[in-house]
Amino acid sequence: MHSTEEAAVPTRIIGLISGTSVDGIDAALVEISGTELDLKIELLAGATYPYPAELRERILAVGAGVAISMAELAEIDDAIAQVFAQAAQNIQIGHQPATLIGSHGQTVYHRPPADREIGKKTTPHSPLGYSLQLGRGALITHITGITTVSNFRVADIAIGGHGAPLVPRVDAYLLSHPEEGRCIQNIGGIGNVAYIPPRHGDWLSKIRAWDTGPGNSLLDLAVEHLSAGAKTYDEDGNWAASGTPCDPLVEQWLNQDYFHLPPPKSTGRELFGVAYLHQCLEDAQTYQLNAADLLATLTELTATSIVHSYRTFLPEMPQRVLLCGGGSRNLYLKRRLEFLLPSIPVLTTDEVGLSADFKEAIAFAVLAYWRHLGIPGNLPTATGAPQEVLLGEIHQSQYSVLRQEQ
Repeated sequence: MHSTEEAAVPTRIIGLISGTSVDGIDAALVEISGTELDLKIELLAGATYPYPAELRERILAVGAGVAISMAELAEIDDAIAQVFAQAAQNIQIGHQPATLIGSHGQTVYHRPPADREIGKKTTPHSPLGYSLQLGRGALITHITGITTVSNFRVADIAIGGHGAPLVPRVDAYLLSHPEEGRCIQNIGGIGNVAYIPPRHGDWLSKIRAWDTGPGNSLLDLAVEHLSAGAKTYDEDGNWAASGTPCDPLVEQWLNQDYFHLPPPKSTGRELFGVAYLHQCLEDAQTYQLNAADLLATLTELTATSIVHSYRTFLPEMPQRVLLCGGGSRNLYLKRRLEFLLPSIPVLTTDEVGLSADFKEAIAFAVLAYWRHLGIPGNLPTATGAPQEVLLGEIHQSQYSVLRQEQ
């Protein structure tokens, strides 16, 4: 465990992540001090760096289950690490250099523990979950010369957790309120929620978090399909806003087993991906929906599944919802959430002082910082792990090693 004196001095750290939408690398350069309740964050710079088009297509193909050789996997792993490293270098331009990088990498496969898999029966010896993030930290360290923490999920998975969601502990210390229960709703490719009760008593043990289901994943895939590749997302939700949701279809889709599986639970494109969209398209033929109606209906599925999740699994409804992630910029989706939660304010984390666009990248900077200080990063009530553990593998920079030896 590192000293509190070390935590009192602001540390400049880079957080890196690319979510299940695979739309680019979110990079955040932050200064961090404190440890937990006294944690302080200053965002110095934030930017999203798009993947090269060919690499993005390869990542999406791997995520969709296309078979590749081990040599191709290694090549993609290195290519992702290189663009992550470039993002880390770019975000520092015009600033004092960082001393640490926290890189989540790019998830290409996620399998929950066996007793959490849809359609699988619980067994006395259920195998551990499995999650693969590409963009190896060792190569990021080698290219940047900066110590990098990566592979955050494996320690939680190794003791029986899901390895996801990992951000709720960060949310707890940055976004909790002394008197107000809040839902922090991230809408990336997959949606995930952290319910944070008022900050008093044994509040940490009462936090609940899980993946709510599709966020932007089905919407982005549908936009790409309906526009014949001309668009990759529905800007501000304008296309969907011009259509009308088909309520019977939403009700049909909400019968999907995942939505009724109690937390802790996690999911990904393995479930809410290309095959799922094709089933949605087939289901929609019965109702003869046009493109706008289909997008409105898929947007309604995201909004309704989030609210259904709250009403079904929360101990009580929140007093405020704070949105973050790319989906927080989808104005039509935000309006639908406001409609479905009429008595609850729906804001973005920007409105309480934390960047909605870069909150996830900031979180992995914090997780790397905690790993450096020897502070656990997971929240057992969120991941289903039996205990707190240190998260992330440290890839030490040779320059850091030399400084320590001198």
